[in-house]
Amino acid sequence: MNRALVLVNITGLIIGISYGLHSPILPIFAKNIIGASYSELGFIGLANFIPYMFIPIFVGILLDKFNNGYILAIGAAINSTSIYLLSIAQSVPEIMGFRIMTGIAHAFFWPPCQSIISKESSEQTRVRNISWFTMFFVMGFMIGPLLGTVFLESLDITYRILFQITAFILASAIIFSLLISRKSVTNHHERFSFLSIKEMKRFPEVIILLIFCTSSFGIILTIYPAFLNDSGMSDTDILLLYFAFGISRVISLALAGKFSRKTSQTLIAATIAVSVGLAISAVSDSIIMFAVALVLMGFGFSIFFPLTLEIILSKTSKKISGKIIGAYETVFGIGWAIGPTLGGSIAQSFGNQSPYLVFCVIGIAVTVLALKYRKKLEPDRIQNI
Repeated sequence: MNRALVLVNITGLIIGISYGLHSPILPIFAKNIIGASYSELGFIGLANFIPYMFIPIFVGILLDKFNNGYILAIGAAINSTSIYLLSIAQSVPEIMGFRIMTGIAHAFFWPPCQSIISKESSEQTRVRNISWFTMFFVMGFMIGPLLGTVFLESLDITYRILFQITAFILASAIIFSLLISRKSVTNHHERFSFLSIKEMKRFPEVIILLIFCTSSFGIILTIYPAFLNDSGMSDTDILLLYFAFGISRVISLALAGKFSRKTSQTLIAATIAVSVGLAISAVSDSIIMFAVALVLMGFGFSIFFPLTLEIILSKTSKKISGKIIGAYETVFGIGWAIGPTLGGSIAQSFGNQSPYLVFCVIGIAVTVLALKYRKKLEPDRIQNI
Protein backbone atom coordinates (compact mmCIF):
# COMPACT_ATOMS: atom_id res chain seq x y z
CA MET A 1 0.00 0.00 0.00
CA ASN A 2 1.57 3.31 -1.09
CA ARG A 3 1.84 6.43 1.04
CA ALA A 4 -1.16 8.20 -0.49
CA LEU A 5 -3.44 5.26 0.35
CA VAL A 6 -2.06 5.10 3.91
CA LEU A 7 -2.75 8.81 4.42
CA VAL A 8 -6.27 8.50 2.99
CA ASN A 9 -6.98 5.61 5.37
CA ILE A 10 -5.71 7.62 8.36
CA THR A 11 -7.89 10.54 7.32
CA GLY A 12 -10.89 8.21 7.06
CA LEU A 13 -10.16 6.83 10.54
CA ILE A 14 -10.01 10.31 12.11
CA ILE A 15 -13.20 11.50 10.45
CA GLY A 16 -14.90 8.20 11.36
CA ILE A 17 -13.98 8.69 15.03
CA SER A 18 -15.43 12.19 15.00
CA TYR A 19 -18.66 11.00 13.35
CA GLY A 20 -19.03 8.09 15.77
CA LEU A 21 -18.37 10.39 18.70
CA HIS A 22 -21.18 12.82 18.01
CA SER A 23 -23.66 11.33 15.49
CA PRO A 24 -25.52 8.92 17.85
CA ILE A 25 -25.75 11.67 20.49
CA LEU A 26 -26.99 14.51 18.26
CA PRO A 27 -30.60 13.22 17.90
CA ILE A 28 -30.76 12.73 21.69
CA PHE A 29 -29.37 16.24 22.24
CA ALA A 30 -31.90 17.67 19.79
CA LYS A 31 -34.84 15.78 21.35
CA ASN A 32 -34.05 16.07 25.05
CA ILE A 33 -32.15 19.38 25.29
CA ILE A 34 -33.55 21.42 22.39
CA GLY A 35 -37.02 19.79 22.42
CA ALA A 36 -37.19 18.55 18.83
CA SER A 37 -40.07 16.30 17.71
CA TYR A 38 -39.62 13.27 15.45
CA SER A 39 -40.66 15.36 12.45
CA GLU A 40 -38.05 17.94 13.37
CA LEU A 41 -35.43 15.21 13.75
CA GLY A 42 -36.32 14.18 10.21
CA PHE A 43 -35.85 17.74 8.99
CA ILE A 44 -32.49 17.94 10.77
CA GLY A 45 -31.50 14.80 8.88
CA LEU A 46 -32.81 16.32 5.65
CA ALA A 47 -30.75 19.47 6.26
CA ASN A 48 -27.67 17.32 6.77
CA PHE A 49 -28.10 15.25 3.64
CA ILE A 50 -29.80 17.51 1.10
CA PRO A 51 -26.52 19.23 0.10
CA TYR A 52 -25.26 15.75 -0.77
CA MET A 53 -27.91 15.55 -3.49
CA PHE A 54 -26.22 18.29 -5.52
CA ILE A 55 -22.72 19.18 -4.37
CA PRO A 56 -20.98 15.85 -5.16
CA ILE A 57 -21.64 16.49 -8.87
CA PHE A 58 -19.67 19.73 -8.71
CA VAL A 59 -17.00 18.17 -6.50
CA GLY A 60 -16.70 15.34 -9.02
CA ILE A 61 -15.94 17.88 -11.75
CA LEU A 62 -13.36 19.58 -9.52
CA LEU A 63 -11.68 16.23 -8.82
CA ASP A 64 -10.73 15.89 -12.48
CA LYS A 65 -9.25 19.40 -12.54
CA PHE A 66 -7.65 20.16 -9.17
CA ASN A 67 -5.49 18.53 -6.51
CA ASN A 68 -7.72 16.07 -4.64
CA GLY A 69 -5.83 16.56 -1.37
CA TYR A 70 -6.68 20.28 -1.26
CA ILE A 71 -10.35 19.52 -1.89
CA LEU A 72 -10.28 17.01 0.97
CA ALA A 73 -8.67 19.59 3.29
CA ILE A 74 -11.47 22.06 2.52
CA GLY A 75 -14.02 19.42 3.52
CA ALA A 76 -12.25 18.66 6.81
CA ALA A 77 -12.11 22.37 7.70
CA ILE A 78 -15.81 22.97 6.99
CA ASN A 79 -16.78 19.79 8.85
CA SER A 80 -14.80 20.68 11.96
CA THR A 81 -16.35 24.15 12.06
CA SER A 82 -19.90 22.83 11.63
CA ILE A 83 -19.59 20.37 14.50
CA TYR A 84 -18.09 22.99 16.81
CA LEU A 85 -21.04 25.27 16.08
CA LEU A 86 -23.42 22.54 17.32
CA SER A 87 -22.09 23.24 20.82
CA ILE A 88 -23.70 26.69 20.76
CA ALA A 89 -26.99 25.71 19.07
CA GLN A 90 -30.13 26.78 20.91
CA SER A 91 -32.90 25.87 18.45
CA VAL A 92 -33.86 23.36 15.77
CA PRO A 93 -33.33 25.88 12.91
CA GLU A 94 -29.81 26.56 14.18
CA ILE A 95 -29.03 22.84 14.26
CA MET A 96 -30.43 22.51 10.73
CA GLY A 97 -28.21 25.34 9.52
CA PHE A 98 -25.11 23.79 11.03
CA ARG A 99 -26.01 20.37 9.61
CA ILE A 100 -26.27 21.89 6.14
CA MET A 101 -22.62 22.85 6.59
CA THR A 102 -21.86 19.26 7.61
CA GLY A 103 -23.57 17.97 4.48
CA ILE A 104 -21.52 20.31 2.31
CA ALA A 105 -18.35 19.20 4.09
CA HIS A 106 -19.18 15.52 3.59
CA ALA A 107 -19.39 16.13 -0.16
CA PHE A 108 -15.80 17.39 0.04
CA PHE A 109 -14.70 14.33 2.02
CA TRP A 110 -16.01 11.10 0.51
CA PRO A 111 -15.67 11.75 -3.26
CA PRO A 112 -12.04 13.03 -3.02
CA CYS A 113 -11.05 9.98 -0.99
CA GLN A 114 -12.70 7.65 -3.51
CA SER A 115 -11.05 9.49 -6.38
CA ILE A 116 -7.58 9.29 -4.81
CA ILE A 117 -8.03 5.57 -4.15
CA SER A 118 -9.32 4.93 -7.68
CA LYS A 119 -6.35 6.75 -9.22
CA GLU A 120 -3.85 4.94 -6.97
CA SER A 121 -5.36 1.49 -7.62
CA SER A 122 -5.40 -0.98 -10.46
CA GLU A 123 -8.65 -2.60 -11.56
CA GLN A 124 -7.63 -5.71 -9.61
CA THR A 125 -7.01 -3.84 -6.33
CA ARG A 126 -9.75 -1.19 -6.51
CA VAL A 127 -12.45 -3.07 -4.58
CA ARG A 128 -9.94 -4.11 -1.93
CA ASN A 129 -8.52 -0.60 -1.47
CA ILE A 130 -11.94 1.08 -1.36
CA SER A 131 -13.08 -1.56 1.14
CA TRP A 132 -10.01 -0.95 3.30
CA PHE A 133 -10.62 2.80 3.30
CA THR A 134 -14.28 2.32 4.20
CA MET A 135 -13.22 -0.13 6.90
CA PHE A 136 -10.88 2.45 8.45
CA PHE A 137 -13.71 5.00 8.43
CA VAL A 138 -16.07 2.48 10.00
CA MET A 139 -13.45 1.49 12.59
CA GLY A 140 -13.37 5.15 13.56
CA PHE A 141 -17.16 5.20 13.67
CA MET A 142 -16.92 2.16 15.97
CA ILE A 143 -14.27 3.69 18.25
CA GLY A 144 -16.14 7.02 18.48
CA PRO A 145 -19.09 5.72 20.54
CA LEU A 146 -16.70 4.08 23.02
CA LEU A 147 -14.89 7.39 23.47
CA GLY A 148 -18.28 9.05 23.85
CA THR A 149 -19.16 6.62 26.64
CA VAL A 150 -15.92 7.48 28.45
CA PHE A 151 -16.48 11.22 28.08
CA LEU A 152 -20.15 11.17 29.13
CA GLU A 153 -20.00 8.57 31.90
CA SER A 154 -16.47 8.73 33.36
CA LEU A 155 -15.63 12.41 32.81
CA ASP A 156 -19.22 13.61 33.19
CA ILE A 157 -19.02 16.19 30.41
CA THR A 158 -22.03 17.74 28.68
CA TYR A 159 -23.24 17.11 25.15
CA ARG A 160 -22.01 20.56 24.13
CA ILE A 161 -18.46 19.91 25.36
CA LEU A 162 -18.57 16.57 23.52
CA PHE A 163 -19.27 18.40 20.26
CA GLN A 164 -16.31 20.71 20.87
CA ILE A 165 -13.96 17.78 21.53
CA THR A 166 -15.24 16.13 18.34
CA ALA A 167 -14.50 19.26 16.32
CA PHE A 168 -10.89 19.40 17.50
CA ILE A 169 -10.36 15.71 16.70
CA LEU A 170 -11.76 16.21 13.22
CA ALA A 171 -9.57 19.28 12.64
CA SER A 172 -6.48 17.06 12.81
CA ALA A 173 -7.62 15.48 9.52
CA ILE A 174 -6.69 18.74 7.77
CA ILE A 175 -3.00 17.95 8.37
CA PHE A 176 -3.24 14.53 6.72
CA SER A 177 -5.27 15.98 3.84
CA LEU A 178 -2.49 18.46 3.12
CA LEU A 179 0.07 15.65 3.26
CA ILE A 180 -2.03 13.78 0.69
CA SER A 181 -1.98 16.87 -1.53
CA ARG A 182 1.79 16.48 -1.92
CA LYS A 183 1.22 12.99 -3.34
CA SER A 184 -1.93 13.71 -5.31
CA VAL A 185 -1.43 14.27 -9.02
CA THR A 186 -4.07 15.59 -11.41
CA ASN A 187 -3.65 13.51 -14.53
CA HIS A 188 -5.82 15.50 -16.88
CA HIS A 189 -7.63 18.82 -17.12
CA GLU A 190 -10.91 18.31 -18.95
CA ARG A 191 -13.49 20.94 -19.79
CA PHE A 192 -16.33 21.34 -17.34
CA SER A 193 -19.11 19.08 -18.61
CA PHE A 194 -22.19 17.40 -17.21
CA LEU A 195 -22.48 14.93 -20.09
CA SER A 196 -20.65 12.19 -18.23
CA ILE A 197 -23.18 12.41 -15.38
CA LYS A 198 -25.69 10.80 -17.75
CA GLU A 199 -23.62 7.63 -17.49
CA MET A 200 -25.41 6.89 -14.22
CA LYS A 201 -28.67 6.40 -16.14
CA ARG A 202 -27.19 3.13 -17.41
CA PHE A 203 -27.52 1.64 -13.92
CA PRO A 204 -31.20 1.93 -12.85
CA GLU A 205 -31.10 -1.32 -10.85
CA VAL A 206 -28.05 -0.16 -8.90
CA ILE A 207 -29.67 3.24 -8.28
CA ILE A 208 -32.83 1.65 -6.85
CA LEU A 209 -30.81 -0.55 -4.49
CA LEU A 210 -28.69 2.42 -3.42
CA ILE A 211 -31.68 4.66 -2.72
CA PHE A 212 -33.30 1.98 -0.55
CA CYS A 213 -30.05 1.32 1.29
CA THR A 214 -29.15 4.97 1.86
CA SER A 215 -32.72 5.93 2.83
CA SER A 216 -32.72 3.23 5.49
CA PHE A 217 -29.20 4.18 6.56
CA GLY A 218 -30.28 7.82 6.88
CA ILE A 219 -33.03 6.79 9.29
CA ILE A 220 -30.59 4.76 11.39
CA LEU A 221 -28.21 7.73 11.60
CA THR A 222 -30.74 10.48 12.33
CA ILE A 223 -33.89 9.09 13.96
CA TYR A 224 -32.96 5.68 15.34
CA PRO A 225 -30.98 6.98 18.37
CA ALA A 226 -34.03 8.95 19.54
CA PHE A 227 -36.20 5.87 18.94
CA LEU A 228 -33.79 3.81 21.07
CA ASN A 229 -33.95 6.45 23.80
CA ASP A 230 -37.76 6.36 23.80
CA SER A 231 -37.54 2.55 23.96
CA GLY A 232 -35.74 2.74 27.29
CA MET A 233 -32.12 2.72 26.16
CA SER A 234 -29.72 5.01 28.05
CA ASP A 235 -27.00 7.12 26.41
CA THR A 236 -24.44 4.42 27.26
CA ASP A 237 -26.69 1.67 25.85
CA ILE A 238 -27.10 3.60 22.60
CA LEU A 239 -23.37 4.20 22.21
CA LEU A 240 -22.66 0.51 22.88
CA LEU A 241 -25.28 -0.50 20.32
CA TYR A 242 -23.58 1.68 17.71
CA PHE A 243 -20.29 0.08 18.71
CA ALA A 244 -21.82 -3.31 17.84
CA PHE A 245 -23.11 -1.76 14.61
CA GLY A 246 -19.54 -0.67 13.87
CA ILE A 247 -18.08 -4.13 14.54
CA SER A 248 -20.53 -5.65 12.06
CA ARG A 249 -19.57 -3.07 9.46
CA VAL A 250 -15.82 -3.59 9.94
CA ILE A 251 -16.11 -7.38 9.61
CA SER A 252 -18.27 -7.02 6.50
CA LEU A 253 -15.80 -4.67 4.85
CA ALA A 254 -12.86 -6.91 5.75
CA LEU A 255 -14.59 -9.68 3.79
CA ALA A 256 -15.66 -7.45 0.89
CA GLY A 257 -12.97 -8.87 -1.39
CA LYS A 258 -14.38 -12.37 -0.99
CA PHE A 259 -17.96 -11.14 -1.28
CA SER A 260 -17.09 -9.37 -4.56
CA ARG A 261 -16.65 -12.77 -6.24
CA LYS A 262 -20.43 -13.13 -6.04
CA THR A 263 -21.53 -9.53 -6.25
CA SER A 264 -25.21 -9.96 -7.11
CA GLN A 265 -25.82 -12.65 -4.49
CA THR A 266 -24.10 -10.52 -1.86
CA LEU A 267 -26.16 -7.44 -2.71
CA ILE A 268 -29.37 -9.48 -2.51
CA ALA A 269 -28.28 -10.87 0.87
CA ALA A 270 -27.47 -7.34 2.04
CA THR A 271 -30.94 -6.10 1.07
CA ILE A 272 -32.53 -8.99 2.97
CA ALA A 273 -30.33 -8.30 6.01
CA VAL A 274 -31.35 -4.63 6.11
CA SER A 275 -35.05 -5.54 5.74
CA VAL A 276 -34.89 -8.12 8.53
CA GLY A 277 -32.99 -5.69 10.76
CA LEU A 278 -35.67 -3.06 10.23
CA ALA A 279 -38.41 -5.58 11.07
CA ILE A 280 -36.64 -6.65 14.27
CA SER A 281 -36.22 -3.00 15.27
CA ALA A 282 -39.97 -2.45 15.05
CA VAL A 283 -40.72 -5.19 17.59
CA SER A 284 -37.62 -5.07 19.82
CA ASP A 285 -37.86 -4.34 23.52
CA SER A 286 -34.37 -5.25 24.75
CA ILE A 287 -30.79 -4.21 24.09
CA ILE A 288 -30.00 -7.72 22.80
CA MET A 289 -32.67 -7.57 20.11
CA PHE A 290 -31.65 -4.07 19.08
CA ALA A 291 -28.05 -5.29 18.85
CA VAL A 292 -29.12 -8.15 16.56
CA ALA A 293 -31.00 -5.69 14.35
CA LEU A 294 -28.03 -3.32 14.12
CA VAL A 295 -25.56 -6.13 13.39
CA LEU A 296 -27.73 -7.29 10.47
CA MET A 297 -28.10 -3.77 9.13
CA GLY A 298 -24.40 -3.09 9.65
CA PHE A 299 -23.59 -5.92 7.25
CA GLY A 300 -26.11 -4.73 4.68
CA PHE A 301 -25.19 -1.06 4.70
CA SER A 302 -21.44 -1.62 4.58
CA ILE A 303 -21.23 -4.18 1.81
CA PHE A 304 -23.41 -2.10 -0.53
CA PHE A 305 -20.86 0.66 -0.96
CA PRO A 306 -17.73 -1.00 -2.40
CA LEU A 307 -19.65 -3.50 -4.53
CA THR A 308 -22.04 -1.04 -6.17
CA LEU A 309 -19.24 1.44 -6.81
CA GLU A 310 -17.18 -1.29 -8.48
CA ILE A 311 -20.13 -2.20 -10.75
CA ILE A 312 -20.29 1.39 -11.99
CA LEU A 313 -16.55 2.08 -12.24
CA SER A 314 -15.92 -1.18 -14.09
CA LYS A 315 -18.39 -0.16 -16.80
CA THR A 316 -17.27 3.46 -17.30
CA SER A 317 -14.14 5.18 -18.56
CA LYS A 318 -11.41 5.90 -16.02
CA LYS A 319 -10.99 9.34 -17.62
CA ILE A 320 -14.28 10.47 -16.09
CA SER A 321 -13.94 8.59 -12.80
CA GLY A 322 -14.13 11.80 -10.75
CA LYS A 323 -17.40 12.86 -12.37
CA ILE A 324 -18.85 9.35 -12.09
CA ILE A 325 -17.94 9.21 -8.40
CA GLY A 326 -19.63 12.59 -7.93
CA ALA A 327 -22.81 11.34 -9.63
CA TYR A 328 -22.69 8.12 -7.60
CA GLU A 329 -22.43 10.09 -4.35
CA THR A 330 -25.35 12.26 -5.45
CA VAL A 331 -27.51 9.11 -5.46
CA PHE A 332 -26.36 8.58 -1.87
CA GLY A 333 -27.49 12.11 -1.06
CA ILE A 334 -30.93 11.51 -2.56
CA GLY A 335 -31.43 8.43 -0.39
CA TRP A 336 -30.07 10.07 2.74
CA ALA A 337 -32.46 13.00 2.23
CA ILE A 338 -35.50 10.80 1.56
CA GLY A 339 -35.01 8.48 4.55
CA PRO A 340 -35.00 10.94 7.47
CA THR A 341 -37.72 13.11 5.92
CA LEU A 342 -40.14 10.22 5.36
CA GLY A 343 -39.07 8.39 8.50
CA GLY A 344 -39.58 11.39 10.77
CA SER A 345 -42.99 12.21 9.30
CA ILE A 346 -44.15 8.58 9.47
CA ALA A 347 -42.99 8.25 13.08
CA GLN A 348 -44.74 11.48 14.07
CA SER A 349 -48.01 10.45 12.40
CA PHE A 350 -48.23 6.69 12.95
CA GLY A 351 -45.97 5.83 15.87
CA ASN A 352 -42.28 5.37 16.62
CA GLN A 353 -42.07 1.84 15.16
CA SER A 354 -43.87 2.58 11.89
CA PRO A 355 -40.91 3.81 9.76
CA TYR A 356 -39.09 0.52 10.26
CA LEU A 357 -42.11 -1.53 9.19
CA VAL A 358 -42.68 0.65 6.11
CA PHE A 359 -39.06 0.43 4.99
CA CYS A 360 -39.00 -3.30 5.69
CA VAL A 361 -41.84 -3.75 3.17
CA ILE A 362 -39.99 -1.55 0.67
CA GLY A 363 -36.89 -3.68 1.24
CA ILE A 364 -38.79 -6.84 0.38
CA ALA A 365 -39.94 -5.27 -2.91
CA VAL A 366 -36.37 -4.17 -3.71
CA THR A 367 -35.12 -7.69 -2.97
CA VAL A 368 -37.59 -9.14 -5.49
CA LEU A 369 -36.37 -6.59 -8.06
CA ALA A 370 -32.73 -7.50 -7.37
CA LEU A 371 -33.49 -11.19 -7.84
CA LYS A 372 -35.15 -10.47 -11.19
CA TYR A 373 -32.25 -8.35 -12.50
CA ARG A 374 -29.36 -10.01 -10.69
CA LYS A 375 -27.34 -10.42 -13.93
CA LYS A 376 -27.10 -6.62 -14.15
CA LEU A 377 -25.67 -6.47 -10.63
CA GLU A 378 -22.29 -7.85 -11.66
CA PRO A 379 -19.23 -5.78 -12.65
CA ASP A 380 -17.76 -6.31 -16.11
CA ARG A 381 -14.62 -7.74 -14.56
CA ILE A 382 -16.57 -10.65 -13.16
CA GLN A 383 -18.79 -11.14 -16.18
CA ASN A 384 -15.81 -11.41 -18.48
CA ILE A 385 -13.96 -14.11 -16.54
